[in-house]
Amino acid sequence: MILRTLAVLAAVSGLTALAPPAKAAAPVFTDAPCPTDWPTGVREVRCGTLSVEEARDGSTDRRIGVAVVILKASTPYKDALGQALPPMVMFHGGPGGALTSGAGNILRALSRRPDLMAVDQDVILFDQRGGGESDPSMDCPGVELTDAGPPSDADRDGLIACLKSYQAKGVDLRWYNAAAIADDVRDMTQALGLSKIDLWGGSYGPRIEAAVITHQPQIVRAAVMDSPWPPEGNWAVGTPEQVSTAVRLILAKCAAQAECAARHPDLQARFETAARRWLAGPVTGKDGQTFTVDDLSAFLMDTTYSGRGVRRLPADLEKIIADDLTPVAEIAENRDYYFEGQHMAHLCKEELPFESRARLAAGAAGDPVAEVLVPSLSRLFDVCAAVDVGAADPVENLPVKTDIPTLFVAAEIDPGCPPALTEAAAKGYANSQVVIVTNATHGVINASACTRCMARDFLRDPSAQVDRTCLPAANTPLDFIEDDAPAG
Repeated sequence: MILRTLAVLAAVSGLTALAPPAKAAAPVFTDAPCPTDWPTGVREVRCGTLSVEEARDGSTDRRIGVAVVILKASTPYKDALGQALPPMVMFHGGPGGALTSGAGNILRALSRRPDLMAVDQDVILFDQRGGGESDPSMDCPGVELTDAGPPSDADRDGLIACLKSYQAKGVDLRWYNAAAIADDVRDMTQALGLSKIDLWGGSYGPRIEAAVITHQPQIVRAAVMDSPWPPEGNWAVGTPEQVSTAVRLILAKCAAQAECAARHPDLQARFETAARRWLAGPVTGKDGQTFTVDDLSAFLMDTTYSGRGVRRLPADLEKIIADDLTPVAEIAENRDYYFEGQHMAHLCKEELPFESRARLAAGAAGDPVAEVLVPSLSRLFDVCAAVDVGAADPVENLPVKTDIPTLFVAAEIDPGCPPALTEAAAKGYANSQVVIVTNATHGVINASACTRCMARDFLRDPSAQVDRTCLPAANTPLDFIEDDAPAG
């Protein structure tokens, strides 16, 4: 999400008052061969590494590498004045995601559907410093981490040990955050000879977009934000209530449909009763497997993020209430999808300094579904207390103010980036448009041809109003999945 340049670091070191920092070496983009197993002939592709300074205050000369893949447009679009669109820079979510390693799959998809990406304008896939194919890439093998936090004390301790191990290798964790990434983006445009770029990101990606807009507005023409996380959002505080609200919204949609309501009577109240039992201690299922409240927490977070998970939620909650814990077990099978070191460097710098464990617990108190999320989210504060990533500037928690044209597209059902957060954030964007998609879940733009076309049209002409006629009506029923129904 969004960061400002860490000017506070200059005040931390008395040395900066005695002498100006050394002049940073120029950024350098070095081409490299793309992987040989990527499809050829789909798009012209350029792979390489951007070499930049790790420390943005000039305090050291250590350089790091940022992985970049450029997909050339198949049919470059020109506006009414004959001007070509600038490249679009894509930012992954997380924090702790990746993009460049997936370029091969993108090319395979484009071989089947050439209209999906890189048609009107070049697309630059950008692995943010500290993750993906960049160097360093701060993965923490053997440690599990979800958007609900570390699912066990062992995972919490593993995160602490992992972050300290990267520090011992010379990685300066003060510089793995959105403000530094915004400088990397500026450096990339300089190294590639670009005067303007468009921005596109999903989830935490818009936090990086917001940092670029704040720190380097001169290089940005327009931005698209999908399921956005803004800088003023609280990562832990309020999240339990957001998950509970998402569950309540989904079950209300079930209750509004006669067939679903008949299958799952009073499901909200029955699940709240079950949640209290999970809060009291581990629960053993019919098959003898035992799970903790942290496992239920990860299930609720991941399921309400997922389109298929949302459609299955009433049926899955019935199973959990009846001690068939297979839905919880399925989520527990894969809780290693982040570069955890990068994830925590961001959270400990940009998010948690503005929050507290006490506010986290107080907000969830009295709502058993929300309370399920508190233990695992609380562990995040333990990690940040144990690892020094430097002090955060208060501006890191402020809304963005800009007149750069920006399209916000949010999902109606989103436990992490709810539509109310999008609507509030957009008030600071003078030339913004906000689209909330009924029944959609996190990551909404690429989920339908309607929203893909909307975003593409916006980037062609950011001054025009997007066409919303293809969107589902607000009263469109949610299509639930039952165990005895086709998977569809």
